[in-house]
Amino acid sequence: MQVESRVTIAVPPEKVFEIYSDVSNWKIWDPDTKESSIDGPFQTGSKGKITPPKGITVPMDFISVVPNKSFTVESRIPLFRMVFEHELNATAVGTEVVHRVTFSGALSFLLGRIVGNPLRTGLPITLASLKRLAESGARVAP
Repeated sequence: MQVESRVTIAVPPEKVFEIYSDVSNWKIWDPDTKESSIDGPFQTGSKGKITPPKGITVPMDFISVVPNKSFTVESRIPLFRMVFEHELNATAVGTEVVHRVTFSGALSFLLGRIVGNPLRTGLPITLASLKRLAESGARVAP
């Protein structure tokens, strides 16, 4: 199962990537994140944790980080895997941002529906919030 949403933001990819790299402040622009942290730099191989507003803290592995282009994190619980992809594509008017969540594993038929349905509603809200923050010119930590 997969859920995807996209938005165009009137800033260069570097600005959006700067916001992404401030992992402890994802909650500012992502209403589906209560807390998030990373152990080490924002790069492939780092590990972190994420807590949704209604749920338990789950581990997060940064399986791919390509500066100013994309990052992908994976969260696993027994029999269920979630992969969160974040893509930045430069355009003539700024950056097309794509967020994609893919569910797999033995429990994906059940948990994918439970988690996926709120994500269908939540991803566009998250992207609108990211757009507001990026276009506001507010400073974020490096």
